[in-house]
Amino acid sequence: MSEVTIVGGGIGGLITALLLSNRNENVKILEKNDHLGGRLTYERFGEYKIDQGPTIVLLPEMLLSILEEGGISRDRIPIVPCEPLYHIRFKDGKSYTKYADLEKQLEEIKRKFPGNEAGYLRFLEDMKYRFLQGKEHFLEKSFVNKKTFFTKKNLQTLMRLKAYQNVKKMMRNYFKDERLVEAYTLQTLYIGGHPEQSPAMYSLVSYSEHKHGVWYMKGGYARLVEIIAEELEKRGVQIETNCEVQSIQINKRKITGLQANGQDYSVDRVVLNGDFPLMDRLFPAHKQLRRRYTSSSGCILIYMGLNKVYYENTIHQFFMSDDFDRHMKQVFQEKVLPDDPSFYTFHPSVIDSSLAPEGKGVLYTLIPVPSQADWTKKDALVEKVIEQMEKRGFTDLRNHVEWMKVRTPVEAERDGLFQGGSFGIAPTLFQSGVFRPQLQPYPLDNVFAVGASIHPGGGIPIVMQGAKLLTDHLKPSVNNSRYYKRGG
Repeated sequence: MSEVTIVGGGIGGLITALLLSNRNENVKILEKNDHLGGRLTYERFGEYKIDQGPTIVLLPEMLLSILEEGGISRDRIPIVPCEPLYHIRFKDGKSYTKYADLEKQLEEIKRKFPGNEAGYLRFLEDMKYRFLQGKEHFLEKSFVNKKTFFTKKNLQTLMRLKAYQNVKKMMRNYFKDERLVEAYTLQTLYIGGHPEQSPAMYSLVSYSEHKHGVWYMKGGYARLVEIIAEELEKRGVQIETNCEVQSIQINKRKITGLQANGQDYSVDRVVLNGDFPLMDRLFPAHKQLRRRYTSSSGCILIYMGLNKVYYENTIHQFFMSDDFDRHMKQVFQEKVLPDDPSFYTFHPSVIDSSLAPEGKGVLYTLIPVPSQADWTKKDALVEKVIEQMEKRGFTDLRNHVEWMKVRTPVEAERDGLFQGGSFGIAPTLFQSGVFRPQLQPYPLDNVFAVGASIHPGGGIPIVMQGAKLLTDHLKPSVNNSRYYKRGG
């Protein structure tokens, strides 16, 4: 039986290994770091631990069903629903709470933003149809053969999804108050996109929060990596960490071998799970196929260990600036650090005591910033955000901090994220769907790819869906090279 060699043990590579090994295929993982999971890992300090990257668990059914297909039962995945979903706090003192429950949400809108109730109901009805259409025609299909995308049916679907609009323009069709528009467009930042540059199909993320809920994984999202790794080890999947691939050998239309840490590996099929644009370094002979990509936004992340828990807060909160549009312009166009940033906080200790010593807690703050910028004013920005946190929800915060670490796009780029962007390439129109790198990105018969920069895109469940598309693609006979069509 041939073997699949996976270069990179991020969530895309791990799910690929899980699905293939459950079909009794031979799998090997080569991971350059000393740990698995990629950006889905922990920041640790003594007894404190907190997710380094992703925190909000979305699309739970997609996540659970893919794990189940890979042989991990649902009862092994410790996710719990967040209700309310989260708070959004505006700088004028007004707040807006999101709920999965329809009646609670309508009551919240009636109290806070009267006159927008009908628009919200219209939003839910329209998005329900668009979500089902988008899932069927784009999330559940790959476009290795680009001709399968440019069909009359797909183009009609794109028109119905209003892909020619951006997310912000679409939300203004439903909400009269600009603060509500912000509340239903900020979700593009989950995948590093500008609300005014991301196609309207990404508005389905904000709909999904209400339809499918926002969830939390007990022990942190990185607990998922531990569960998958335990299963792979039980199956005898070979996993080599501290093993960075330096070069490849190609004969005609196939990779025949890899070299990592001075050791040669013969290969049958290869799956690349690095941040895709950076994988080009391994393929100098195919330089002519390269294109210029735009990276997603970056993040300044502040991790804190506290000597208390702020039980009056929700797990997830968004703190909006006076001028969200200005913040987005500074991030995506001017490429400067924001002077009045919006930011997100994650305080899982309100429901999970396993992340810190008894009676203590952890807190994570994310500030959207450019992926490339002048970082000399980073410390001043961090201080400004902590000051805002103290004023708007975390009273006397500085006096309760026992540990703090700051991570910037500089560290992200050093760790292998394209240009320091936190979410792969940006979800712009011409980097989405068929225009995004596909699961077979090179004209090589035995080389495939998975990850946030590969179709269908970023976000943990979506990357997992990309791994499912890849393993479904590999189901036909691996010896039939005619099956493999060129992709881009």
